[in-house]
Amino acid sequence: MSGPVIALCMLGLFIVFIFLGFPIAFTLMGMGIMFGFYAYYNPAQPFFENNIFYLFTQNTFSIMNNDVLISVPLFLFMGYIIERANILDKLFLSLQVALRHVPGSMAVAALITCTLFATATGIVGAVVTLMGLLALPAMLKAGYDQKLATGVIAAGGTLGILIPPSIMLIVYAATAGVSVVKLYAAAMLPGIVLAGLYLVYVVARVVINPALAPKPKDVDQIGFFRACYMLITAFLPLALLILTVLGSILFGLATPSEAAAMGSLGGVVLAVVYRAFTWQRLREAVFLTAKTSAMVCYLFVGSWTFSSVFSYLGGESVIKEFMLSMDLSTLQFLLVAQTIIFILGWPLEWSEIIIIFVPIFLPLLEHFQVDPMLFGILIAVNLQTSFLTPPMAMSAYYLKGIAPADVQLWTIFKGCFPFLGMVFLTIALIYLQPQLVNWLPDLMYNNDSTSVPEAPSDSTTVMDPAFLK
Repeated sequence: MSGPVIALCMLGLFIVFIFLGFPIAFTLMGMGIMFGFYAYYNPAQPFFENNIFYLFTQNTFSIMNNDVLISVPLFLFMGYIIERANILDKLFLSLQVALRHVPGSMAVAALITCTLFATATGIVGAVVTLMGLLALPAMLKAGYDQKLATGVIAAGGTLGILIPPSIMLIVYAATAGVSVVKLYAAAMLPGIVLAGLYLVYVVARVVINPALAPKPKDVDQIGFFRACYMLITAFLPLALLILTVLGSILFGLATPSEAAAMGSLGGVVLAVVYRAFTWQRLREAVFLTAKTSAMVCYLFVGSWTFSSVFSYLGGESVIKEFMLSMDLSTLQFLLVAQTIIFILGWPLEWSEIIIIFVPIFLPLLEHFQVDPMLFGILIAVNLQTSFLTPPMAMSAYYLKGIAPADVQLWTIFKGCFPFLGMVFLTIALIYLQPQLVNWLPDLMYNNDSTSVPEAPSDSTTVMDPAFLK
């Protein structure tokens, strides 16, 4: 059996194991070592001197020594400590009061809260769950349509994947070898456009049919100065923290790792100021940070080992030749790639898609003249759909887990469909106007005198196993 055939069997077997429920990271490691032992087997060598073991240890060291990935645990800690600072209820109430004269004020306030909180945490499940506990009962009590209320929370909670400081963008940057800073700048406008489309849709729906979102009566009892005080104390601190972190990155004042460290400290300060900082909450935040960071690192180690062996056996060249034989245009290639990623989003998390499957497309980008940065932003927008598309819409399942019993899962699915349309509209706008992605990075960093902090180093590139031949 030839090497490419074995490589394709390796990929097919991996997909089977995924659907059987095996742990993905350890499945990648095990299959990479098993097939790698066969690929590098030399009868003259002792068992443990097989080159696959050297490749595995080198990949592990490269991951642990990767400067770009240092910001991942720091941003995660920032998110988890803010999540436990109990400021979400104050933030939602202050925005609801400030926007009380806007049609669908509670839904608009919920969307803005979701956007701001998702930006601060980047943890989809946490945002959807917390907002489902806080905002959904309030909207349903006020008489809001169930589909509108659940759709707002499910869609708004996923924005943290796209809007910086997104953990997903850091992982993509390490995988594709592009600048985290430029990627953050590229994601700003698409993220604002998508959040803006959500808001426009909600307001327009309520203007057309006010019965969908009756105005709550209790907020009118709060005076102007009280509303200003609530907004200043609840909205302003978190907004300033996020703007400070992003601004320091985008303007070159700090690397993403330094900004993440500053954000972590700011999160602790916010928790102290809101009198929500306890030893127990700190322990929980540290534990969850370590757990999630370890998952990302293990996925990288497994993926790099798997992809190195897959490439060594010739699997990557087979896929590349197959794609080239289809004689696709650049637009057709992007549509095919995005369709595959859209389908993969049903059974898989974004981390597995970015670390395992995106590297398959990366070698093709140069041939089709696709900017890796544009490709990454398209993936980030596309992955919004994986959380909103039945039958595996994880945002809907997160929300159903804490929603009142009379809110059916299919009702949540129907609430997600209009927001899913806004995601596809954003993807279409990026295809039609790539400047949505390129304008801000070109403006800020394509000046010769402008340096981009913390561009990925050589350690972000998957080791070429050819030297082991």
